[in-house]
Amino acid sequence: MSDLSEMYIAGQPHYHATGAEIDIFTQAHRERLPLMLKGPTGCGKTRFVEYMAWRLQRPLITIACHEDMSAADLVGRYLLDANGTVWHDGPLTQAVRSGAICYLDEIVEAQQDTVVVIHPLSDSRRLLPLERHNELVRAHPDFQLVISYNPGYQHAAKQLKESTRQRFVAIDFTWPSAAVEAQIVADEAAVEIALAQRLVQLAAHSRNLVGNGLREGFSTRMLIHAARLARNGLPFEDACLSALILPVTDDPDLRATLVKLIDVCG
Repeated sequence: MSDLSEMYIAGQPHYHATGAEIDIFTQAHRERLPLMLKGPTGCGKTRFVEYMAWRLQRPLITIACHEDMSAADLVGRYLLDANGTVWHDGPLTQAVRSGAICYLDEIVEAQQDTVVVIHPLSDSRRLLPLERHNELVRAHPDFQLVISYNPGYQHAAKQLKESTRQRFVAIDFTWPSAAVEAQIVADEAAVEIALAQRLVQLAAHSRNLVGNGLREGFSTRMLIHAARLARNGLPFEDACLSALILPVTDDPDLRATLVKLIDVCG
């Protein structure tokens, strides 16, 4: 088994609670229930998991799912080395054996066989079948499975089946209140609260455009990027253009509309 000592979160991650999510995660971990986090990109899902791993003093294995990721990438495979063909556990198997929290970020991006693998782990069996290794791994008592996805990005080809969703306790994430979000941006970027408030106001305007040209508005993470640019001397307009507007759209008319919003929030 790989050494997981480096998988512990060393210092307390900065996280602002917006509801009962800390209590829900704590109780789910105590009861060994799998968790599903739902919310837009950049709203704090990953930071929340890091914070809870620190709070619970458990190692955290995070896996960024993508369209080329297969079940073998999660559970493991046979590889050639100096001793011949040897089985190597994948990150999910490492977490199951050691009692780590395993966080599958954007689970819907993975291939379908990947989702099927987690089914016996997400019910009362808490088992991981390694068919190619002819082994049935029983989860460590402290193992917890956490998945996340962005409902706004789902379409017919990529969505979680009901048979998967109903295995999980769910926490719904959204944007925090303007006051909390401004404080998050100010703390994370080490800027004055007035600058953070301007950025949050701009984000609110952008989120009102969702469905009218924008797929999603400016995320909290993007606001922190913009604040850091402005903190280092870049003019506010240029910081917003580079960190907020250009990343979300290539449409010149929509860009012009968003640039005008910068003046509104000046």
